[in-house]
Amino acid sequence: MVKIIVYSTEPCSFCERAKQLLRVRKLDFVEINLAKDPAGRAQLVEQTGMLSFPQIVIDEVVVGGFQQLVQADQSGRLAELTAQAA
Repeated sequence: MVKIIVYSTEPCSFCERAKQLLRVRKLDFVEINLAKDPAGRAQLVEQTGMLSFPQIVIDEVVVGGFQQLVQADQSGRLAELTAQAA
């Protein structure tokens, strides 16, 4: 099973849009909301090297933020990365 992690914060319109895109594609994900889980920031930096939001990670592959997620969706890369989830 594919593991999708969305690192987010509040308020964050791009975070909401990224989660909405994943829901529309019927992809389950785990959200780590760093407004509620400050210890997750270390995990975010360790896994992605970034501190911007959102950050999407699919099975240890760092997709990036909302724009990168949209690009991955439009190019078919998102479907490839999540093929096991279907």
